[in-house]
Amino acid sequence: MLKAKARWKQKEENLEVEELFSNKLNISPLLAKLLVNRGITKIDEAEKFLYEENMSFHDPFLLEGMDIAVERVRKAIDQKEKILIFGDYDADGVSSTTVLLLTLKKLEADVDFYIPNRFTEGYGPNKKAFQWASDQGYKLIITVDTGIAAVSEVNFANELGMDVIITDHHEAQEVLPNTIATIHPKLSPNYPFKELAGVGVVFKFATALLNRIPEEFFEIVSIGTVADLVPLVDENRLIVKKGVRQLRQTKFVGLQALLEISGITSDSITEETIGFALGPRINAVGRLGDAKPAVDLLLEQDKNQAKLQAQQIDGLNRERQELVNMMTEEAIEQVNQLDDSCSNKVFVLAKEGWNAGVVGIVASRLVDRYYKPVIVLSIDHEKGIAKGSARSIEGFSLFDNLSKCKEILPHFGGHTLAAGMTLAIDDVEELRQRLNQYADELLTEEDFTPLKEVDIKCTVEDVTISLINEINLLAPFGMHNPKPFIEIKDVNIAGLRQIGSDGNHLKCQLKDNEAMLDVVGFSFGQVVSEISPTAKVSVLGMLSINEWNGLRKPQMMLQDIKVDDWQLFDYRGQDVSKINFSVEEDQLIFVSHNEYKTEQLSRKYPLAHFISYDQVQNGIDLSNAYLVLLSLPNNEDEMKSLFQDSFPKRIYLIFEQEDSHLFTPIPSRENFKKYYGILANTNPFDIKKYEEALCKKMVWKKSQLDFMTQVFFDLEFVTIEDGKIRLLPQSDKKDLTQSRTYEQKLLNIELERIFLYSTCDELKSFFLKLQISHI
Repeated sequence: MLKAKARWKQKEENLEVEELFSNKLNISPLLAKLLVNRGITKIDEAEKFLYEENMSFHDPFLLEGMDIAVERVRKAIDQKEKILIFGDYDADGVSSTTVLLLTLKKLEADVDFYIPNRFTEGYGPNKKAFQWASDQGYKLIITVDTGIAAVSEVNFANELGMDVIITDHHEAQEVLPNTIATIHPKLSPNYPFKELAGVGVVFKFATALLNRIPEEFFEIVSIGTVADLVPLVDENRLIVKKGVRQLRQTKFVGLQALLEISGITSDSITEETIGFALGPRINAVGRLGDAKPAVDLLLEQDKNQAKLQAQQIDGLNRERQELVNMMTEEAIEQVNQLDDSCSNKVFVLAKEGWNAGVVGIVASRLVDRYYKPVIVLSIDHEKGIAKGSARSIEGFSLFDNLSKCKEILPHFGGHTLAAGMTLAIDDVEELRQRLNQYADELLTEEDFTPLKEVDIKCTVEDVTISLINEINLLAPFGMHNPKPFIEIKDVNIAGLRQIGSDGNHLKCQLKDNEAMLDVVGFSFGQVVSEISPTAKVSVLGMLSINEWNGLRKPQMMLQDIKVDDWQLFDYRGQDVSKINFSVEEDQLIFVSHNEYKTEQLSRKYPLAHFISYDQVQNGIDLSNAYLVLLSLPNNEDEMKSLFQDSFPKRIYLIFEQEDSHLFTPIPSRENFKKYYGILANTNPFDIKKYEEALCKKMVWKKSQLDFMTQVFFDLEFVTIEDGKIRLLPQSDKKDLTQSRTYEQKLLNIELERIFLYSTCDELKSFFLKLQISHI
């Protein structure tokens, strides 16, 4: 048995709709199922999802305030007013700033941009920046990817004689800023799609301003859309679909340089290129300092300059990675030291000196590790504040629960699963107590086990290049349109091994008749020692095509693995002290007749249980145990008695012993006859004096001679006194099998044959019969 890391939940089926899709759209039943799993139930919806020619963008003027905002911008351009774009410092904000800046420049506006410094100004609009803008003569401020919570800041701007247009997508609070126009999909009742990223909102604004779809910006818009983890459905999906294709031949020299330094070739670009290569590098700039260089790179037109800028940004990203690793280790130490003043269902961690720019990444890593909501705060004693980010799990909305604490959170904002905040240092403990109280009311123990929804179940034979090509019709993948999770159940495994410099990863093949499927599991290396070669595994993973030396074949990227049945591990002939059992120590039960070995192992495993075969005559509970059979039983019944009441999760075969009975065979009856004749002719026989000579003459081993002597003694054929063997007169014939020594030898040979020299499959069958016998 091997427990899965997550709960696997099969998505609900709608066989009627699946059959309709398969027949009407001429697609496979598996692809039809995947469409239904995404909530698509109508033919026209399915066609729009599958085929780009059926997709379209919504009218930007359905967004509330769009007409007013466009009119105000055109007035500013006509009257040659200075316009300031106020952006955010993440990849979404950088993309938004770039797109709007390029759009306004096309319209010949007098425009520039301003992105606040994360460390000196914090998140969002601030009065000092607005005062600077007024002093510089700006008359119109347009926020991008920020501003929906800037009520007092907008009032201040109005007092200074500046108009403000807000474009944002973050959750709105009860009171909205007093702007000329606020463009926000969730505040627009007539707009069909509410989940645009900040750059998506700007893209709609640019469409309205230019009176056309600005296709030349698709790759920039797709960067912010993917990096901000908005749902990749509806317009977002079309943006990224077009953006990924355009990125492969982008004319933005800054992106060309960033792709090159990331080691990415144009033919390998997918949405994952944005999510794991471009997005993190652009984000790194604003996380460690001023985000302006990231915008400068996207705007750069000189290839040599772009290459230098990309190198600098790549260096910042490496610095960011090192910083995140260090802070994550420190955060884990804090988790291990948390007191029990609350339930700790929500981790609130804080430390002076933590970089406020990467606390969100650290929080994400901790959620991945512990699957609990996490807040990571950077303490600034000089200012008396704690500033940080939060990440959550399904069932615990950060925005909703932080809203309940707003009187101690002067600045906070975000979404259901991610948020940022600033609060007084003295209120950190209060925040911890409150959030844990809310979590106690909302979350059950089951909520703290990750849930993975299974899209389709199939066999190894089902996994083909054709199937993967069909699945890729659903791309680009992301939030609310994830790569499908494929389950393959109870299948044989082959070639299981650890790979990577530290053995942290797993590689194997799934085998089903003649069909084989390669599997790679990053960070699954530790489970190699927990899977027996005879086990049938169930796997959950995502499919891809592996191309190597011109060959293309399917492979699975492992997401989870389990073994539902008990397992047999064959470590016969190995040193038990060098075996890694990879289980909770108190679940180990060692069974042995060897007291010395038991004493040795008890020092290594002080919490384990140690018993001998004769201690289990009254039964023992093995239902949650990992059973280690250190030595052979004295007979088969002793082994059977172990399993009379229950059956363990795993059985480890060790069976250490010094001598082999099978390979020291029983002397033949002819040899017994010859030895008896010798004893009769030299009665009494001085065994001490003549043993060596007798063995040499008869070509017997000493152990064989000793064995025959003991058998004769058992049968009362001889007496042994002072090293002399004296033959006794016999009245009745006795068979050799009447000797206890002879009988035990036969028994030991049979025990060795069964337990030492049977194949692993044969032994599994033996134990399987014992399992069935008590069910």
